[in-house]
Amino acid sequence: MREPLLILNAGSSSLKFSVYETRADRSLVAGAHGAVDEIETAPRLRVSDADGRELADAAVSGQGHRGAIAAIHDWFASHVGGESGFDGIGHRVVHGGPDYAEPVRIDATVLRAIEALTPLAPLHQPHHVSAIRAVAAFAPDVPQVACFDTAFHHSQPPLAQAFALPRELTDKGIRRYGFHGLSYEYISGALAAVAPQQASGRVVVAHLGNGASMCALRGGRSVASTMGFTAVDGLPMGTRTGALDPGVVLYLIQHEGMSPDEVEHLIYERSGLLGVSGLSSDMRVLLASESPAAREAVDLFVYRAARELGSLAAALGGLDALVFTAGIGEHAAQIRERIGKSAAWLGVEVDPAANQRHGPLISTTASPVAVWVLPTDENLMIARHTRRLLDR
Repeated sequence: MREPLLILNAGSSSLKFSVYETRADRSLVAGAHGAVDEIETAPRLRVSDADGRELADAAVSGQGHRGAIAAIHDWFASHVGGESGFDGIGHRVVHGGPDYAEPVRIDATVLRAIEALTPLAPLHQPHHVSAIRAVAAFAPDVPQVACFDTAFHHSQPPLAQAFALPRELTDKGIRRYGFHGLSYEYISGALAAVAPQQASGRVVVAHLGNGASMCALRGGRSVASTMGFTAVDGLPMGTRTGALDPGVVLYLIQHEGMSPDEVEHLIYERSGLLGVSGLSSDMRVLLASESPAAREAVDLFVYRAARELGSLAAALGGLDALVFTAGIGEHAAQIRERIGKSAAWLGVEVDPAANQRHGPLISTTASPVAVWVLPTDENLMIARHTRRLLDR
């Protein structure tokens, strides 16, 4: 395999990965991908090829991110890449703070900065740091690149980033950052490939998955987003509240006797679709359920998405295209249909047959707003950034 890149997405209990080969023209082709699951308890490596055929399913001896990375490296060396190892390793890093507006090669200074942002992304940042350190310990000579989910949103105008807080707090970096930027960047390019005129106009992208957000693009650049200071703002998600009156947090602390840690656990892990339904964080389960609470969770998700769509269209001054992506956006035709009906006032008309086929173009021929279903590929976006940075 020529100049292979390893792309890592580290979580608390799993380490997902993809491998890309570099062609002679410096483009990339997807190779093996998979994950090491249950990394702290009973780690297991699962690998598939680019067509989804299983290549490995085996227990891993070492625990934690270090054991997971060792297992990925050893399998790759034995079955695919020989002993030359990886040409570089790209990491998805959720938060880049105010300083990182583009991917960067990781050194000690960058790693300290990433770790210092942990309070802004407590469910994600520590695991990115752990994975980066594990790679450095296992393969210190392999260059590592950080690609930030917040970087794409640095193009937003100052007003879109501002909270109405005293300036001394704003100067400390308390502002709206936005997330899922790697997905939005990929979709911006994907839409330009199929509909360049629409991509150059006013577009809202709905990244609807277990983590959900929406972003307004003008000319392919972010101008507003539903997520703000942290990745808990905006839409209701699988287990996250989405937008929440800060007075509720004060009430929970002052009158319910909850500690800050308990409130954090509530808003990140016990709320959203799971909290409202009392059943599941998985939209597929909720759509199949007859439970009134499950229906209410779906209704709330659709209502909030349609309301945020109106807000983002207002920020754009109109709407030329709407793009659905991520797990729910790509696969839940019923959710797309309902959001589309709620946005009829914007000119959105979804074609039922095309929607059931999952597109890619699901609007009617008479619809003033083009509606697309485009699969996102954050790993490929990370790989492209990593390749470009290493080739400089």
